[in-house]
Amino acid sequence: MKGFKQHALLPTPQHDEQARQDFVGALRGHLSGRVMPGNYQLFERRVAPRFAAEHGRPPGEEQEIRDWMTREPYYQFWSALQRRSQELLWESVIDPTEREWSELIQRARGGKSTKASKRGSLRLNPSLTVPRYHAAADIHLQPGGYHTDFTSDDIAAGAIYDKGINLYMGGALGSENDLMGNTLLAYLRERHPSHQPKRILDLGCAIGNSTVVWARAFPKAEVHGIDIGAPVLRYAHARAEALGAAVHFSQQNAEGTDFADESFDLVVSHIVLHETSKSALGRILAECRRLLRPGGLMLHLEIPRGRTPIEKFMHNWESYNNNETFSRYMTRIDLPAEARKAGFAADEISLEEFVPKMDVAQMNYTQHFFWKILVGHKHGAA
Repeated sequence: MKGFKQHALLPTPQHDEQARQDFVGALRGHLSGRVMPGNYQLFERRVAPRFAAEHGRPPGEEQEIRDWMTREPYYQFWSALQRRSQELLWESVIDPTEREWSELIQRARGGKSTKASKRGSLRLNPSLTVPRYHAAADIHLQPGGYHTDFTSDDIAAGAIYDKGINLYMGGALGSENDLMGNTLLAYLRERHPSHQPKRILDLGCAIGNSTVVWARAFPKAEVHGIDIGAPVLRYAHARAEALGAAVHFSQQNAEGTDFADESFDLVVSHIVLHETSKSALGRILAECRRLLRPGGLMLHLEIPRGRTPIEKFMHNWESYNNNETFSRYMTRIDLPAEARKAGFAADEISLEEFVPKMDVAQMNYTQHFFWKILVGHKHGAA
């Protein structure tokens, strides 16, 4: 994708590899911009009228829409191409990663290519149990998921993910895949301008693409990022060092960390909650409250779920076809209620919509773009 910043930890595709990635990007852009919207026309002009004629009312539940839409050849055609484009995406980024695999590992270890200055740190936990909601399926169909080591000191999952999400989002995540971090930062500065955190925690940080945003925005703050995947954390650490950002990465489960009580001013996550489970969600929110200092702020950025049943149905394609298993339940969960169950007071929690004042490309499934942010305050003086 044009404008994507090549840094020391990314493999450099050869001509044919780049052509393949360009093809995948063009295919996904065509599907998203030209083919996918036809599903809305199909629903409005054919499915909804036929459903109403048979039942005497419009379809009101997502499952009703699913039962009817999945019979339609046009939807089947789009869905099959969408699934295949996701498989092609990973194939296109795996090839250059495998070709440079050994060299990438050497760079991540602190070889000459990274120019690492050891600004941050990396702490791994080989005994950590990967939760079943990650181990049971390769999320987004990424082979091996985010947590699988294929060799010693492996970073392949991180390199594959870095370029993969750039293609997945059609370049909309920005030159460093930092759109979501910048979005949450924009929200903080617009609606909580006086909040100046001294210690920041990014949950489910993956390759640290959003974590680096916070380290740059608050250079005097101590910034931490945690994830359950060792290969993405090795990559995240080396990537942050190569980009000149001081971040302390550690391999931990957000359901229960080893950080002290009330040790962070700001706890954030970027489209992480929908990749957990309902039971894990409650534990994560409780852990957030435990970690927040009085006056601290919790911000969870979540992807748009749509406002109408047809939008929710379209978005939930990811759950049924792209191994986003828990994602479909997020369309029905009352996040503020879950936060209250986890220990937040009613006046400490809100769910806000936010459309950042920045260039954001159209998302894949919803007709109207917006972010959801679960906001938590912890009472007390900062």
